[in-house]
Amino acid sequence: MNTITAAITAVGAYVPEFVLSNQVLESMVDTNDEWITTRTGIKERRLLKEKGKGTSFMAIKAAQDLISKANINPEEIDMIIMATTTPDMPVASTGVYVASQIGAVNAFAYDLQAACSSFLYGMSTAAAYIQSGRYKKVLLIGADKMSSIIDYTDRATCIIFGDGAGAVLFEPNHEGLGLQDEYLRSDGIGREYLKIDAGGSILPPSKETVENGQHYVFQDGKTVFKYAVSGMADVSEKIMERNNLTKDDVNWLIAHQANKRIIDATASRMGLDEEKVLVNIHRYGNTTSATLPLLLSDFEGQLKKGDNLIFAAFGGGFTWGSIYLKWAYNKQ
Repeated sequence: MNTITAAITAVGAYVPEFVLSNQVLESMVDTNDEWITTRTGIKERRLLKEKGKGTSFMAIKAAQDLISKANINPEEIDMIIMATTTPDMPVASTGVYVASQIGAVNAFAYDLQAACSSFLYGMSTAAAYIQSGRYKKVLLIGADKMSSIIDYTDRATCIIFGDGAGAVLFEPNHEGLGLQDEYLRSDGIGREYLKIDAGGSILPPSKETVENGQHYVFQDGKTVFKYAVSGMADVSEKIMERNNLTKDDVNWLIAHQANKRIIDATASRMGLDEEKVLVNIHRYGNTTSATLPLLLSDFEGQLKKGDNLIFAAFGGGFTWGSIYLKWAYNKQ
């Protein structure tokens, strides 16, 4: 085939060593393992505890894991997209620093922020660059240090989020594999339901904002849950209809790991059996931009060349969407 499609050809991942279990959380806030597990599906999450290490540390580790496993020269990477909600610092791009640290000296890099949909949106962007024919190797990294913006006295948020990073390499494909279709959405109605009040241009940092805890994530859980269930399910069903896919045609659902009940609702709308739904939320919690690549890394050995994958995500803003991708390789 002469048409260029953008295929994922390698994956990498990193999660911190420190494990924050539900049992430990019981000693920190008014909650318990049964309550957390029943409502979210989460049993534990990883936290990056080392002082002075941020999102870039995990992103570099994930990129190096991919580079090592795929045996590629980082100097051949054309560009790096850093999907993250928790950059190392304002203004200075985290992706640029990551590119320099991994030796991608010929790549240009930038950050992409769409909350929990950042990696999904990044897939669309990376694929477009590849399909243009101008670039051959695009590294997409999803990484977040959510522990840096979580109030561990707020049981509504501290039980949900964890830290982690994942990376994928997009390259041209001439067999018709890779990204087939996308349906991406957004709606500003979500601005007030999942946010951090302070630290931006509307409410810059001050002594008062720090004292008031306005630099932590706030989430109206019930409202976000309602929109996430309908949003992820709708777009996943839509992408199947647009591509004439039946439940038998779909090999795997790669869903954002925010809540097991949301994942189950999406799978149910798609008519998928449980064994087709990849889940690791019990191990990592919601790692925001890292959930999708961490799934690919954990289950890479089960993915076969030609498999039909449906990706779905939902994030603050609101942002959400679904991508249909044909897997391009068998793990060696």
